[in-house]
Amino acid sequence: MAYARAFAHDAAATYRRIDVAGRTTGADGPALVQLLYEELVSALRAAAFATERGKGALKSERVTRATAILFALEAGLDFASNPELSGTLSRLYGGARRTVVEASIGHDPTPFRDAATMLEEIATAWRTARAA
Repeated sequence: MAYARAFAHDAAATYRRIDVAGRTTGADGPALVQLLYEELVSALRAAAFATERGKGALKSERVTRATAILFALEAGLDFASNPELSGTLSRLYGGARRTVVEASIGHDPTPFRDAATMLEEIATAWRTARAA
């Protein structure tokens, strides 16, 4: 019954949760990283959309999601096996977090879009490397 109420309240959010749960079941580490990148880019684009439309609650929710994903990506870095790449990605994630948090108090969607574009390039490279 609670599930039906939640679905009726926000069907899109319920679908997203089900979709993410389905894609994470049985996924290995690299597949999870790819999923995090996809979710991150989606959250940033949604934050830009919400900013343009003056939807503060949605913007806040998406900024929180993006920030949490950036922390998760950084926490998963393996400094022992590849300190140089891990250090570079750590600085990139930290910079992206600062950009997102600073943009969250403003009314300009551009920083969210710029961050999404940059991180989408990394996501594409990650996806290509996984496919090889």
